[in-house]
Amino acid sequence: MLKRIITGAALGCLVALLFIFSDTVMFPIVLGLCSIVGINEMLGCIRARKNIIISSCMYALALAATVLACTIESHAIFITVYAATLFMLLLVVLGCAVFSHGAIPFEKSCIAFTTCAFVVTGFMSLVLLRDLEIGKYIFLLSFVGPWFTDTFAYFTGYFFGKHKLIPDVSPKKTIEGSVGGTLFCIIGCAVYGYVIKANFLSDVPPVWAFAFLGLMLAIVSQVGDLIFSLIKRKYGIKDYGFVFPGHGGVLDRFDSIIATAPLLLIFFEAYNRLF
Repeated sequence: MLKRIITGAALGCLVALLFIFSDTVMFPIVLGLCSIVGINEMLGCIRARKNIIISSCMYALALAATVLACTIESHAIFITVYAATLFMLLLVVLGCAVFSHGAIPFEKSCIAFTTCAFVVTGFMSLVLLRDLEIGKYIFLLSFVGPWFTDTFAYFTGYFFGKHKLIPDVSPKKTIEGSVGGTLFCIIGCAVYGYVIKANFLSDVPPVWAFAFLGLMLAIVSQVGDLIFSLIKRKYGIKDYGFVFPGHGGVLDRFDSIIATAPLLLIFFEAYNRLF
């Protein structure tokens, strides 16, 4: 427990420094490194790390996304180039499975690509979120939303939980905890939106939009958590890595954030274009 507390405090300090320097080139670099470490953890989990072709393609994807995020200012151009990169890597990975005569299992190629692309897209979405005009404030929702959901789902489930949510994936989660976490995430995001609208920015979405966003964040956050739990359970591991003693690896700490960051990016990009 002491090790977990110490590591949690150190992790909190690192996250605080990341926020402080979020307007510098260090932000995409650090998130790029997290993406690479996350890919390494995922490849180890699905037992594809020793496959040179698959692992090289996935590391190249993370590196390419980081370089693009640091050099391309236009979001439209970034997304276009990133989508093209994903498509080309997909062709390479699946093509190698086709021509390897069974040496590279097709199923493993598909799993490696989809899971690693999910990880990279999540971290790079954080970079794009921070680059938005109001990104200084709204990118924090990628952390705030999952934090509200996880924290209050735990306490609600602890005191009121009676019905298991999905016991074959995550035995400790309950329906009552899920509902409680969702309600508090809606309230928390609404309050967050009210505070930044009243004190910092007037051109942010209305409070009701933040409440709706809180609902979506809570759902996606929990789904993301369950997806990564399902992968761990399928491959029989407890943690993805050991980067944070007592807390697991990068994917164990950022699973919900990886899922919510793209949602936030889509929401605010759509809002900016519609309103």
